[in-house]
Amino acid sequence: MERSSTSDAASEKPNPSHHSTGAVQMRIKNSNSHHDRLSQSKSMILSENVKVAEPINRHRRNLSQHNLTIADIISTQEPTVVAKEGYLLKAKIADGGKKLRKNWSTSWIVLTARKMEFYKESKQPAMKPGYKPECVDLCGARIEWTSEKSSKKNVFQITTVSGNEFLFQSDIDFLILDWFHAIKNAIDRLPKEQRITSRNLEFKLRRSSSIELLNNLDTESKEPKPEHRKSLIFRLNYSASDTNDRNRIKSRLKKFISRRPSLKTLQEKGLIKDQIFGSHLHSVCEHEKSTVPQFVRLCIEAVEKRGLDVDGIYRVSGNLATIQKLRFVVNQEEKLNLDDSQWEDIHVVTGALKMFFRELPEPLFPYSLFEQFVEAIKIQDNATRIKSIRSLVKKLPRPNYDTMKILFGHLQKIAAKESVNLMSTQSLGIVFGPTLLRPEKETGNMAVHMLYQNQIVELMLSEYSKIFGSEED
Repeated sequence: MERSSTSDAASEKPNPSHHSTGAVQMRIKNSNSHHDRLSQSKSMILSENVKVAEPINRHRRNLSQHNLTIADIISTQEPTVVAKEGYLLKAKIADGGKKLRKNWSTSWIVLTARKMEFYKESKQPAMKPGYKPECVDLCGARIEWTSEKSSKKNVFQITTVSGNEFLFQSDIDFLILDWFHAIKNAIDRLPKEQRITSRNLEFKLRRSSSIELLNNLDTESKEPKPEHRKSLIFRLNYSASDTNDRNRIKSRLKKFISRRPSLKTLQEKGLIKDQIFGSHLHSVCEHEKSTVPQFVRLCIEAVEKRGLDVDGIYRVSGNLATIQKLRFVVNQEEKLNLDDSQWEDIHVVTGALKMFFRELPEPLFPYSLFEQFVEAIKIQDNATRIKSIRSLVKKLPRPNYDTMKILFGHLQKIAAKESVNLMSTQSLGIVFGPTLLRPEKETGNMAVHMLYQNQIVELMLSEYSKIFGSEED
């Protein structure tokens, strides 16, 4: 009895620390709703500038849960699996949409499920654990073959959602093809939009407990916080008024479009002239009453007059803004003087000529004969191969044949000065192959088709006299 009375007396002594601790515990025990528990966990996380007392030892294990890093959570969610690795030539040509100077370098490339990493050596990741390689996020990226960004063969380009652009190349055909399909498959398997980003993840870690984040990673609180209700109402009112403005603009645009005259009416009034770029070859020739477009003849004459000795002619790109200006002038004016000082850069002329052939609705080699040209170039015997190509060329419509003959005769003159301009028949085949002939529908054999396209142009340049000669079959 004496002990119990003593303990009762001791319990009656006021203790401020115990009283405050008990009050905190009572508040926690009395919080029954999920919203109350969540708000209390948030109130325990203060900014870094506020100093707080050291927590008692029994809470340290719980507080350590808030110190999980983003990398720890992502690693538990998405284990890294290497899909492919090896050496390739790499060049970064754009960073965040800003063009960069092309600089090729050999890199050890590691492909995983959602990204690519670049190293200088194959053993570099093991030698330097703290080294952070350059990475490319493949989520939402685009991959395509390109022949105009480089004079090298077997080049494909990757463009990311952030505006970065990379070129990859290998002289080994099957190797670069294998890489292309591996990366394309990885991109196709990824979602179009990232469901969660590192910044969102970091924000959620600060505003909620780690256990709740892992259990409810894709769920969001549907009830707005009381302190943010005013700003939320303001945003809703603002978005509603903004939507009304956009609807009014749309209705006005629809009225304007419905009232505007048709293209045929504008052409009859002489306000819009027949377009040269983007029109069918036979339409341009019919309008000009010729079998070779006048613009093609003018460009060829200008290049042969002052561009045969220019290094990288047809491979080096001209100023795109000036090329578009020339394109506009050609579409709007009948007379064109390429000797004018504004067209003094010969690469602008060659760029416009390539753009003309590239924008043809049907390429110079018609769609109907594409597969036949591919089958002909596959023939092993050289004499039979030349004969097959020649017979197909003879089947072309008159505008296609005459334009092709004058164009390839011009390119043969370019290749004849290879020692000066460094443009061989192979280089010209790489530049003009995808421009002059392509399949009507792109298939999975795009890389193989590109190889055949280059070979067809190269053979027709090398054997020009036999293919376009006047002797009968």
